[in-house]
Amino acid sequence: MHDTLELSLILLAVAVVVVVVFRLLRLPALIGYLCVGIVIGPHALAWIPDEPDTRSLAQFGVVFLMFAIGLDFSLPRLLSMRRIVFGLGSAQVLSVIAVVELLCLAGGLSWRVGIVLGGTLAMSSTAILGKMLSERLELNSQHGRQVMGVLLLQDLAVVPLLLLVPALSGSAQQLAQDLTSASVKAAVLLVLVLNLGQRILKPWFHLVARQKSPELFMLNLLLFTLGLAWLSGQLGLSYALGAFLAGMLISETPYRYQVENDIRPFQDVLLGLFFVTVGMQLNPAEVAGHAVAVALALLGLVLLKTGLTAGLARLFGAEPGTALRVGLALCAAGEFGLVLLSQPAAKQLIGPHLEQVVLAAMILSMLAAPFILEHSEPLVRRFSRSEWMARAMALHNIAARTLTVDRHVVLCGYGRSGQSLARLLEQEQVPFIALDLDPQRVKEAAAAGESVVFGDAGRREVLAAAGVKRAAALVVCHADTRSALRILELAHELRPGLPVVVRTRDETDIDQLREAGASEVVPEIVEGSLMLASHVLMLTGVPFNRVLRRIRETRESRYSQFRGFFRGATDDAGDIRDGLQLRLHSVTLESGANAVGRTLEEMALAQLRVEVTAVRRRTVREREPDPSMQLAVGDVLVLRGLESDLGAAESRIVDG
Repeated sequence: MHDTLELSLILLAVAVVVVVVFRLLRLPALIGYLCVGIVIGPHALAWIPDEPDTRSLAQFGVVFLMFAIGLDFSLPRLLSMRRIVFGLGSAQVLSVIAVVELLCLAGGLSWRVGIVLGGTLAMSSTAILGKMLSERLELNSQHGRQVMGVLLLQDLAVVPLLLLVPALSGSAQQLAQDLTSASVKAAVLLVLVLNLGQRILKPWFHLVARQKSPELFMLNLLLFTLGLAWLSGQLGLSYALGAFLAGMLISETPYRYQVENDIRPFQDVLLGLFFVTVGMQLNPAEVAGHAVAVALALLGLVLLKTGLTAGLARLFGAEPGTALRVGLALCAAGEFGLVLLSQPAAKQLIGPHLEQVVLAAMILSMLAAPFILEHSEPLVRRFSRSEWMARAMALHNIAARTLTVDRHVVLCGYGRSGQSLARLLEQEQVPFIALDLDPQRVKEAAAAGESVVFGDAGRREVLAAAGVKRAAALVVCHADTRSALRILELAHELRPGLPVVVRTRDETDIDQLREAGASEVVPEIVEGSLMLASHVLMLTGVPFNRVLRRIRETRESRYSQFRGFFRGATDDAGDIRDGLQLRLHSVTLESGANAVGRTLEEMALAQLRVEVTAVRRRTVREREPDPSMQLAVGDVLVLRGLESDLGAAESRIVDG
């Protein structure tokens, strides 16, 4: 027990530190887990032994990963992207497997090894690319849609590959028998689960949900997921296949989003443990001894996947620049490749030395993936001559729309908020130009006669072409603080003093955006509360002029009255920004409290970055209390600050 607890503490401590560092560097956490495994594994510091029990527990991470893939499975989505998914995606996976197979045969390796390595190396990282494309607002761009379509096919391709890899370890005759048996079993399981599963699942989940017990719902979810995984294993198939089917079944129920939120903590923690165990398998000494082979494997992997994927994207009609972006995005290995490589049958076929070289090349490629994607634009412009022409044409189109326009409004983003604003501007006959990165949206809106063009507002030349130097105002219509800060920087370089209005999700980033030069920041949640309050006040008889004055005062004070909230048990605790939001917290002064008999000024809570917004004494509530107010027993202080600072302030008030 002591040894297990000690190992767990070592693993948790190192994982927390490393993941925090990787978060600060804006790198994916899964890379941090891999590094943790390399450092503390049996081949480096040897803090944690590579034991079967550890690897068995880590396989639960794979189960929940496949469950999440099944949960995201959507037949309508597949059909809407069928040309990319089944066309480009299938071609990419099969072509990588074929080329790796030929290279293995040329190198004297078995064709079975070629299939295993090909399937392993064909995968790319959904976790890394999805996060980075989302942050760069490129999910709906031409190359973003193609990248996500290929990743979707790769996710689906893991299911048959997980069936194929164990079958490859037998003889040729046994291989055919195993594949036939596995295919029949998988087909029977699929038919039974999809036909009978919904009839049983929906009534049962309705019954469980009516009990209104979160613990019961979670227990039922774990039972269902792990039960199907166990059933799949009993049939001689992989646990991952059963988990995938469980996710598919639940995706068709009304409880999909609740399940997704409930299962995510288990998935992330156990998947992190899986990546730690993958890192533990890497032997740094052996990798260093085969440094040249690792370097060649890494270079070959990146160049092979970039060239093949870009060429295939070009064949499927993509522009040269777009095709190269797709190739660069998908050039690295992915988490599902690590899943395939971790299978015992794969290890047996490949052998320990080749496994170390391949594993090292895959991990290094995943480490390099964020940097390759970040610097892909200069590479595209250098190697794709047509990209210059396409960019010049795009800038020409933007400039042509604004050449004769003066005192217009530049809209950055043409989603629902941008379109609503555009309609009001049009009604008031205020000229505007909208920039958006979704080609389908731009095509349909432009065909309808709306003033929208394709362009990235985060680029200096695009803003210049949009006539920022002659514009009356610029509006950032998408709620992305990182992108907004970049646009603010460029806009004020091109036109100092230009009024810029920024949309944001809540009040968290108001000060940061104002300091960056935003004239006005409009937080959606707070503005919604203002509109709600205005309707309620008018319905209760408050004069219209007074309501308008209240709203104006709130806005002029930068929403100070609305900033901060009392946290409740029903609030979502999973938001990564949660710790950055101002909170309200009430502290009652008991007899003997340090603050009793002292003034607010003497307490110096501002040093702790905490503000006293009100003091309630008996039935009287004093808003914005005077700093010289002397505190007494029974007073209730309402504090406002970050969660991390409120605890220190309460400690000073109570204990001194």
